[in-house]
Amino acid sequence: MSEEKPRALDRFLKLLPHQYPFLLVDRVLELNHERTLTLKNVTINEPFFTGHFPGRPIMPGVLILEALAQSAAILALSIIGERRSMFMLTGFDKARFRRRVVPGDQLKMEVRVSKHHFPLWKMHAEARVDGELAAEAELSAMEVEEQLP
Repeated sequence: MSEEKPRALDRFLKLLPHQYPFLLVDRVLELNHERTLTLKNVTINEPFFTGHFPGRPIMPGVLILEALAQSAAILALSIIGERRSMFMLTGFDKARFRRRVVPGDQLKMEVRVSKHHFPLWKMHAEARVDGELAAEAELSAMEVEEQLP
């Protein structure tokens, strides 16, 4: 990957309206018009581990789905270009959790476009740890013409 590519990939991370502690994508590893591969480093200092669960920290499934949705938004924003539309999640189907995600894991998330007809999107998303499937879902979203600040 050239020096120019990482900066271009970081640009899409910045287009997300999410901020710490709710930005759940740490890095964009690959990005093209068909798929994205992103990374979330799961660390013990994540705010949600305090209560989920004391003495046995497990990343909540809903946050794994949120990380997949953020990865999907990065993919969609790369396809639609510099328009500052909002990418709003409208649903998850067939969500399945296959293994626990715990501190020290690296969550690699792959999202592929299944269907896109403005303003609607359908995507298939998978999250893996060490190559093992941790979660998967079919995601639907809508592009909203609302301007972000």
